[in-house]
Amino acid sequence: MVETALRADAELNRQRILVAAEKLFLEQGAGVALEEVAKRAKVGIGTLYRRFPTREALLAATSNERFTAVAQTSRERDADHDPGDSMRLFLEDLAMNTSVYQSLAATLGTVIQHGTPGCIAITEEGQRLLRRTQEAGIIRGDANFDDIICVVSAISIAVEKEDAPMARIAHLVDLLLNGMRVR
Repeated sequence: MVETALRADAELNRQRILVAAEKLFLEQGAGVALEEVAKRAKVGIGTLYRRFPTREALLAATSNERFTAVAQTSRERDADHDPGDSMRLFLEDLAMNTSVYQSLAATLGTVIQHGTPGCIAITEEGQRLLRRTQEAGIIRGDANFDDIICVVSAISIAVEKEDAPMARIAHLVDLLLNGMRVR
């Protein structure tokens, strides 16, 4: 998705929408009414929909920096880990960052298709790690990136309401990877 430069007032509205959405998603979850986001941003609902035609597009935009950071961190630490450990750490980070907003996980597969730099980075990094683990004979050849997103979504949903989800995420990612291992 290529964005053209916005007029200054349009860019200001876009930023206000993103700030309001971030706060509301953190407070109430990803299912908050978009009218509430527009109201908090002090813009009309039409302005919100012009910038973000769907809830998932707005979620992709608010998750952009998080997703970019997850992919970048994964690439930076990759040389220090074997393929299986790199994949495990990536999945843990992605699950943790997907559970930031309650209900984001339920739409993750659709959200990452929106073409923001963060969505592209997550997809490319996940596909790269999957290929690497498959070439190393660690993960089954019939596993694909959509399978991984599906399971990361399930893990994130499972830990959404936990106060300290990291240990549970690590356990569930371990179960996932054990099920995907080559036998």
